[in-house]
Amino acid sequence: MRTAVMDDQTIRDATCIVGVGNSRYGNFPETDDYGLGVEALRAALDDAGLALSDIDGLIVGRIRSYETFSEMIGLNRQKLNLQLNSAGRFSAVSVMQATQALMTGQAKCIALVYGNNGKSVRDTYGGAPGLYSPWGFTSPGARHALMARRHMELYGTTSEHFGHVGMTFRRHAAMNPNAVRREPFTIEEHQATRFVAEPLKLLDYCQINDGAVALIMTTADRAKDMKKRPAFISGFARSDDYSRASIYPEDLWRAPLQDVASRVYGAAGIDRSAVDGLMIYDNFSPTVLFALEGMGFCKPGEGGPFVAEGNLALGGRWPTNTSGGHLSESYMQGWALIAEAVRQVRGECGERQIPDCEVVQYICATSISSSIIVRR
Repeated sequence: MRTAVMDDQTIRDATCIVGVGNSRYGNFPETDDYGLGVEALRAALDDAGLALSDIDGLIVGRIRSYETFSEMIGLNRQKLNLQLNSAGRFSAVSVMQATQALMTGQAKCIALVYGNNGKSVRDTYGGAPGLYSPWGFTSPGARHALMARRHMELYGTTSEHFGHVGMTFRRHAAMNPNAVRREPFTIEEHQATRFVAEPLKLLDYCQINDGAVALIMTTADRAKDMKKRPAFISGFARSDDYSRASIYPEDLWRAPLQDVASRVYGAAGIDRSAVDGLMIYDNFSPTVLFALEGMGFCKPGEGGPFVAEGNLALGGRWPTNTSGGHLSESYMQGWALIAEAVRQVRGECGERQIPDCEVVQYICATSISSSIIVRR
């Protein structure tokens, strides 16, 4: 018996996202992660023109139980069920797992569903019982504050540079009716906000809210007659680094990001210049600088000026997080950014649309550094 071997060439454009949907974003104590996930999945099915009976695989993120969710929505007898870690870095991993499952025949049409009621239950995203934290850093914000300070000391990066990240994404959010924060702010207003974990200010932090996102994936041949144009998964790469997971990586994830960059463009058969827009995991504003530098969009230490020059704004070289991202749309832990990538290559984003958008790259700088190339 011969086993099929998947490589970059066979993965390229072999699978696609054919449906995207999201719930409302905000504070909804009357429901929970299950209810929000059901809302998003129904929207994604409608977007794809599919029925629940067409789904034979399910991957859930942050939702507490795939069994309970399946029962609530009415899914049964799936060929594939998978429940991944709740951390945001697993949004990209979910897409990678779905691609591999589709290409090996484990399922024909997979629903990927993320649900989060962190706002209404007052999730602190830190200090969880049993968390390994020998240095006392149970807060993601505190760890990123240390990384931000290191970047400032090494390269002369300023708090104003971080402010340009949030200010740019907020201007994009102003054009997105789904965003929970749409009021533009200036650098002066950014500087006037209080510190949460110095040097990070209030506007350097993501927007924790209740919400859900769903993606529907299938193979390219099955997508030919779908309701909307498919968004192809052209390539992906990941690189894990847990050497300093309990505090922060001294190189600000540069080595794993460089490893990802060395492989993801070849996997997709393009180079960096072919990318029309970026979706960068922005749990905190400095993370965007780490991602840009690690992936080679600018040189190490130049991330702050690169953003301040307008390169991430609509009309700039690489419009980024056109939905507003985690800093303004909602903290859906990468999932909504992937949905926005799909909507951009479909040309569905209205006044925030990137002109002639054909290729969007998703980037996540974390202990699982990853990137996905989505194309029209």
